[in-house]
Amino acid sequence: MAERVKTLRLILGDQLNHQHSWFKEEQENIRYVFMEMRQETDYVTHHIQKVIGFFSAMREFAAHLKERDHEVIYLKINYKKNKQTLPENLKQIISDYEIEKFEYQLPDEYRLDVQLKDFCRDLTIETEAYDTEHFLTSREDLTNFYKGKKEMTMEYFYRDMRKKYDILMVNTKDPEGGKWNFDKSNRKKWSGKPEIPHERGFRKDVSELLQEVEKAGIKTFGNLDAEKFIWPTSREDSLSVLNYFCKNLLVHFGDFQDALHTEQAYLFHSRLSFALNSKMLHPKEVIDSVIGYWRENKDEIDISQVEGFVRQILGWREYMRGIYWKEMPGYGKSNKLENQNKLPEFYWTANTKMNCLKHSIQQSLDNAYAHHIQRLMITGNYALLTRTHPNEVDAWYLGIYIDAIEWVEITNTRGMSQFADGGIVATKPYVSSGSYINKMSNYCKGCEYDVMKKTGENSCPFNSLYWNFLDDKREFFKDNRRMGMMLNMLDKKSQDELFRIKERANAIIQNPENF
Repeated sequence: MAERVKTLRLILGDQLNHQHSWFKEEQENIRYVFMEMRQETDYVTHHIQKVIGFFSAMREFAAHLKERDHEVIYLKINYKKNKQTLPENLKQIISDYEIEKFEYQLPDEYRLDVQLKDFCRDLTIETEAYDTEHFLTSREDLTNFYKGKKEMTMEYFYRDMRKKYDILMVNTKDPEGGKWNFDKSNRKKWSGKPEIPHERGFRKDVSELLQEVEKAGIKTFGNLDAEKFIWPTSREDSLSVLNYFCKNLLVHFGDFQDALHTEQAYLFHSRLSFALNSKMLHPKEVIDSVIGYWRENKDEIDISQVEGFVRQILGWREYMRGIYWKEMPGYGKSNKLENQNKLPEFYWTANTKMNCLKHSIQQSLDNAYAHHIQRLMITGNYALLTRTHPNEVDAWYLGIYIDAIEWVEITNTRGMSQFADGGIVATKPYVSSGSYINKMSNYCKGCEYDVMKKTGENSCPFNSLYWNFLDDKREFFKDNRRMGMMLNMLDKKSQDELFRIKERANAIIQNPENF
């Protein structure tokens, strides 16, 4: 019989919070458990770098706890007693160690929240759930903030968060810099200048872990250089990426945060999202570090660079989590535009003649990364314009990006990108013709298609798809004030032009592999 342990504490793969109060307590008769499970690798098909990233980070965190004399049970993916599901593994451990109390941190995914509540309901021992001590809001804060209001707007939530945490504030009412939002300063196209420093990547050899994943038979997609894994997998790594961003990239981050370029995968983006979403970094420490560095270097860095970054973490990230807990589980089934098509095969191969999609998808396959405009205005835009079922889009986004955990992925994909929620997150659909892509990138140069043409064999597919979408969904958007101008422009098109637009668009939708 194994030794008796009083308390078992579960740590999920996205709960790698070194600073949690759990680890500051007396540790007598407490044991922590980590699990690599097929339950988590198989609910969608994940990018190989995502599986490697989470397993590596979990193993490093478990080693960190062991070094500090914490008792740890770690079930590797191929461990013969690993039953590959959370309830079955927990039942076995509780029995083997005669556990008297089970504790866990509140999961950030609805499915795991339900699974653990159901599991605890059937236990005969004491159970307790704790906060992850990561987010700056509770699950219910956003729901309470908008109670009684007809519509939700992120901007007002963001302003309230600024006041609540005294971030970039002159006093209790007035924002630093005289404006709450410098978004209009953050829309520059990058054309080679200023020079972009090399990204703070890592060159870790994960060959042995890759062999374990392959031996387990886990189905993955995407590419990996096993001798040069580029993502942070420890708190030390994560702090290094944060420091590098402050010193090298922050100075131009805001200006070019919406820019796109064929030769630059990262531009001035921080690449901190995996470290944040796995909880190796805390959002407040990231915000404080960035603002602190800016205050010491105000002569070189404008407030517009900083505010744009703070808005993404303090505003958008917390807002989307609030939407998730307010709207789930129904949100996961929403399809207000009634789109039904399958996602084209080239989303898994990048085998398309459309230059913008080819680059954005290939980059995603190579790096398990794309920044928000590539996700929103290239891959997401195309999926919506071609009336792809949001379930298909969800599964791809959740699988391909290393930072994708459902609470942040589904709200951005099904809400912001696909308008499947009917306007809970966004006041209008984020769709565009090729002109926006041309404005913000160099993708259109050298493309087989002409961004200036709406119809004809070499016309940019985004152009006909855009006007076709507006025509198809006209009834749905007729009362949307933000869509009025574009619908008026649609009305001015002749029947002949509209016929040719729709003919071209439907050919693309029905045979995407030809484009």
